[in-house]
Amino acid sequence: MDIKTIAPDFSVSPQLTAQDVGLAASKGYRAILINRPDGEASEQPNHEEIFAAAERHGLNVRYIPVTPGDITRADVSNFATAMRELPAPVLAYCRTGTRSVSLWALLQAGHLSADSILKTASDAGYDISGLKDRLSAENAAGSSVGARASRIHDVLIIGGGAAGISTASSILKRRGETDIAIVEPKTEHYYQPGWTLVGGGVFNRKQTERPMDSLMPEGVKWIRSACAGFEPDRNQVVLEDGTRIGYRILVVAPGLKLDWEGVEGLRDTLGKNGVTSNYLFDMAPYTWELVQSLRGGKALFTQPPMPIKCAGAPQKAMYLACDAWKRRGVLKDIDVSFHNAGGVLFGVKEYVPALMEYVKAYGIDLAFNQTLVAVDGPAKKAWFDVKDSEGNVTRQEQSFDMLHVCPPQTALDFVAKSPLANDAGWVDVDAETLQHNQYGNVFGLGDAGSTPNAKTAAAVRKQAPVAAHNIVRALDGKAPTAVYSGYGSCPLTVERGKIVLAEFAYGGKLEPTLPKWMMNGEKPTRSAWFLKAKMLPWIYFDMMLRGKETLASPKVLTHRPASHEAQDASGQDNKPGKVA
Repeated sequence: MDIKTIAPDFSVSPQLTAQDVGLAASKGYRAILINRPDGEASEQPNHEEIFAAAERHGLNVRYIPVTPGDITRADVSNFATAMRELPAPVLAYCRTGTRSVSLWALLQAGHLSADSILKTASDAGYDISGLKDRLSAENAAGSSVGARASRIHDVLIIGGGAAGISTASSILKRRGETDIAIVEPKTEHYYQPGWTLVGGGVFNRKQTERPMDSLMPEGVKWIRSACAGFEPDRNQVVLEDGTRIGYRILVVAPGLKLDWEGVEGLRDTLGKNGVTSNYLFDMAPYTWELVQSLRGGKALFTQPPMPIKCAGAPQKAMYLACDAWKRRGVLKDIDVSFHNAGGVLFGVKEYVPALMEYVKAYGIDLAFNQTLVAVDGPAKKAWFDVKDSEGNVTRQEQSFDMLHVCPPQTALDFVAKSPLANDAGWVDVDAETLQHNQYGNVFGLGDAGSTPNAKTAAAVRKQAPVAAHNIVRALDGKAPTAVYSGYGSCPLTVERGKIVLAEFAYGGKLEPTLPKWMMNGEKPTRSAWFLKAKMLPWIYFDMMLRGKETLASPKVLTHRPASHEAQDASGQDNKPGKVA
């Protein structure tokens, strides 16, 4: 078996035997594409034998026989359908591999030049120069309708946030000559985990802001535009101005959408009338203003249904506010309540006892299964849909003097409406390898990914090295071997100077970075506060975004990991319950 890699998601080979199918599976191929008609040679296995072998090894298989010297438009169309529907990477074969390469070439001709296609084939050992005129004609036809990419990069990253920049840096650490471009319209980059401390009066918001160009890794091309859509069948993305950019590998990491419109009246009153949110750079200072000025009345803190950025963030704001009120001696005059759409205080039970001590000490009323649906700022009223144990929903009105809102959060529209999304709108990736479940040359991580982990910067710090390792292998036509455990971290700021450091992986399994005798995450500690307030900003800007992977190196297997459904590790759930 002489396999030649043509693209990250596609390889070719001469005739395979049933035994070769098993070897292909061991090398990480997920599908076999048969382009040789049965009966060309007496010793040739027929397609039914290959189908049976593929079934034994759990591989998908498709039979698209092509007559030598007569590749029709129907053949190319059938090949395109197979490449769209089969899980990548795909291994195609005919007698020598030439027909399979030719099908791939004709499929790419609409957006790649004939010369670049012929060179790719030649580098793999295939001379298909006889197709040059046909490839040029197909390319001209594709260009005439504006479908051709203006440029092509080895790796194209959508999003210049924590996930995008960290992944680029980690790729360059492994292969410095990689041609990488990042699509990002914003000119400023924000350390969002710091906004909790801005709202608690610890940080100035300027400490959380850096110019985007100061953080772009050296050698990475910054495309200052927004992504409008994906064309994964053509290995292209479409920018908001209609420009198409091609790629060998695509990394989708644009973050998520804060759905302020998801709560009626919220947008109109945000930043005034006592309504605030630490989820915005401009609003976090207002949170602290409200905390300082409030001397009595009702303070409501809300949390929407999952998933959200950091499941602990809504209660962090509450604890820091309560601590400030306690220090000023006014907490006894403030009625504090936590309205959580979910059924638990925190989804990993080991951390709940420590949190409950603070809930009791601050006199916080826990209101589970309550979802904020509307706000009237001038009237200082909020409405919640309340679900009982039998699933019945009633609407309740609450007055407030201060309202801290965590908004509903969804996938960005251009992601949710794309071929890359799952039914919930998130980038449909394998929970361990971060490789797309349908398109083998696409990876997704960070807040946009479908992985059921806590959406935190700490999760990205562990995801980026995994993605980078697997991307470099994909560029070489190899299967992914690095795996992500679902790690996420949530430093729960229970008071100014102490933190409960929650660290956990898929299924709520505890995954502490340091031994318990050094830092017991199940208890509030000053060392965890020092880590959050002093160390983590430096770790973020000077290590994580620079590709320095101390205590974040990926776990690498000697084989391709088997696909399976990962258990939730978001740090929260939406099931009825009390405090555990």
